Amino acid sequence: MDSDYKARKEAFVSNLAGSDIQDINLVTLVAPASVLLWSALQSRLSYFSPYGPAALLTDFLLNVLAILFATTAYSSAPLLLNIFLITPAVLLYLTQPPVRSPQKAKPPRKQNDNKVSAQDETESLPVHPFLTTYRASMMIVTCVAILAVDFRAFPRRFAKVENWGTSLMDLGVGSFVFSAGVVSARAVLKNRASKSPRAAFLARLAGSVRHAVPLLVLGLIRLWSVKGLDYAEHVTEYGVHWNFFFTLGLLPPFVEIFDTLTVLIPSYEALALGIMVLYQVALESTELKSYILISPRGSDLLSKNREGIFSFLGYLAIFLAGRGSGTRIIPRGTSASKSSQQARKSILVSLGLQLMFWSSLFFFNSYYAFGYGANIVVSRRLANMPYVLWVAAFNCGQLLLFCFIETVFFPTVHRSSGKGGEEERTSFATSRILHAFNRGGLAVFLIANLLTGAVNLTIPTLDINTPQAMVILVIYTAILTAVALGMDKANIKLRL
Repeated sequence: MDSDYKARKEAFVSNLAGSDIQDINLVTLVAPASVLLWSALQSRLSYFSPYGPAALLTDFLLNVLAILFATTAYSSAPLLLNIFLITPAVLLYLTQPPVRSPQKAKPPRKQNDNKVSAQDETESLPVHPFLTTYRASMMIVTCVAILAVDFRAFPRRFAKVENWGTSLMDLGVGSFVFSAGVVSARAVLKNRASKSPRAAFLARLAGSVRHAVPLLVLGLIRLWSVKGLDYAEHVTEYGVHWNFFFTLGLLPPFVEIFDTLTVLIPSYEALALGIMVLYQVALESTELKSYILISPRGSDLLSKNREGIFSFLGYLAIFLAGRGSGTRIIPRGTSASKSSQQARKSILVSLGLQLMFWSSLFFFNSYYAFGYGANIVVSRRLANMPYVLWVAAFNCGQLLLFCFIETVFFPTVHRSSGKGGEEERTSFATSRILHAFNRGGLAVFLIANLLTGAVNLTIPTLDINTPQAMVILVIYTAILTAVALGMDKANIKLRL
């Protein structure tokens, strides 16, 4: 890469201040608004069943291109785009009766007096369409942003901030980790339900290391490719050698270590808070903050990669907070005394309480109001306490919105007490594209990174005008969507 152009590229993503949280919330609201319209079309008109070319195009327009346009062409008017999506959804809901979702008849279940079968234990962990939708929407926003940020069509306020402040891409990195924590709760819940004794700690740690190796290898490959191709990079983001794959790869073994503490501290949220508080105290009462932000780069690996190494503590707290949310919303929640409707209401209440909890902590941590508050500014580079609280609050809010939309438009999808007919109901209530993005998340993310690198090495993105950039981005998202759908059809599952 030409040295002058490389310098321009690095300057293009450096020293940015981000935008306010209200602006970010309006832009990210497009994802739930798109799902709202998709749900109205499906529940009222059965528009996506069968899934023909028109349904595929509409699905792509709503759940992929709407996000792309929210961060580019409609970035100055996200409220208008939300109105365009929400208005027809509300009209359909008010004027059209719901169609009957498909359901296979099933024979009555045989009751076993005092024993719970292994199948029943598995059935206590249903597939929630709103979780699929939440994870996939987050993945699409991430994939769109990592390439769009290199074009002038993507506003600078959405790109990662230098030191202090909030931005869309800063939120995306944390949300990526939080969502991984949410789905990791499924394994925890299965282990709790299992009657077999838990594996020894060293065996579980070895398993987590095996799970981490592929991500660490990907981190090394990315490091080699960036250095070998002289690719433009923003060193203050993670450091000289560190990248996001290293952060993701180190999470499993460290999470396993902290998981052993649940014997003493049974709340993952409490563990997350403990990490946050200790890390923030270290930042405020020692020279750690100035060391990370302004200290000269030394020759040792710690100094060269201090941002990635120390911010890992914040991402670990985010992952644990996500796992805590997952343990509360993934179980079916039905029992002899609790119906499926009551169980779903409990999930909504739980998400609402989590939203209030994290939001309140964020407010008093980040502002000085009513004579209280720490007035600490968010820093993604540090992954400090207000950043962790912001990410947790935002993601609980997103989960609440997606869960509420599903409950309103597909009220029968969560009413099964077992696996019978669940596949048909969840399929009817889930976008085919979102299902594919969720199922092949890791592969799609890798391909998005490869395509981003290929585009930047072959096209001078800084010199591309907005119409040309939009054509490239639409083709890019179409390729990612085709890959995700192709993998789903081939029954290839590769999640993060």
